[in-house]
Amino acid sequence: MRDKKRRLIHILLTAAVVIPCLFFDISGAAAAFASSAVFFVFYELVFSHRRNKIMKVCDDIDRILRSDDFISFDEYKEGELSVLSAEIHKMTIRLREQNSELDSEKQFAKEALEDISHQLRTPLTSVMMILGLMRSSDLTERERMEYLRDLYELLARMKWLIETMLSLSRIEADAVRFLKETVLCRELIRQSVDTVSVTAELKGVDIQTEITGEPVFIGDLHYTSEAVVNLLKNAIEHTPEGGMVTIAAKSSSIATDITITDTGEGIPEAELPHIFERFYRSSEYTKNGFGIGLAFAQKVIIAQDGSLRASNVKPNGAAFTLHFYNTTI
Repeated sequence: MRDKKRRLIHILLTAAVVIPCLFFDISGAAAAFASSAVFFVFYELVFSHRRNKIMKVCDDIDRILRSDDFISFDEYKEGELSVLSAEIHKMTIRLREQNSELDSEKQFAKEALEDISHQLRTPLTSVMMILGLMRSSDLTERERMEYLRDLYELLARMKWLIETMLSLSRIEADAVRFLKETVLCRELIRQSVDTVSVTAELKGVDIQTEITGEPVFIGDLHYTSEAVVNLLKNAIEHTPEGGMVTIAAKSSSIATDITITDTGEGIPEAELPHIFERFYRSSEYTKNGFGIGLAFAQKVIIAQDGSLRASNVKPNGAAFTLHFYNTTI
């Protein structure tokens, strides 16, 4: 429709020029008609070429929408279409990157769900077995209380797993807004130690605190406390009965450090680069956990512009150091 309208306009303009010329100079009218015809043919060729390129771009975009990953816009290097093709090329690259990220996230979510299902299946099986044993009428009161304690521990572990996974997912989805307030390390350590004191006492592990001065940092007390609790639980779990876990804090004009040290066997050197990976469980050090406590702690600390590092200490044991800069660099 547009082509017909454009051609009609061209014919009318040609007639408006040629017809008056016929009354004054026939050769002039012929020259005007010939010029118009040449211009018309040239314009049609250029327009046809341009239209073919536009249709080619449209076809390429349609192929992209049909998930063709092998489209290249390198042929559109000149002319006005080069600007459009450059933008489409950038959009295509971004779409490919997002598609790749989505595929990775789908695979990760699938593996995570499978791992969580496996993690929950084991304690749930134990819960069912204990409940079956508790139905026996021959149980003594002491045995019944022991079974109830085991049930409580199993349910508490499952509750912790679910809550930690939800918190970790919210942090990774950038759905958590961390507070930026002055956190007193004494208060942070007090809250965290109180949370794990019963666990440490039951295992026979002593918790010592070493606080130099009045160290502070800018962060979120609640989430940082959750991270420290996970690190303390990890230290208690890997410290033998009669051992000790130490949590120390000190501050300088540049940074504040909080270090949690245990007297366990330490972390195998090969494990150190992977210890904060989610669901990482490949050695004696990680076999008893869910593989998310350390990952959660690191996510919380990094989200607050801090860092978390794991190392071994002599003569034996592991150390986790939280580092918060007091000034913005």
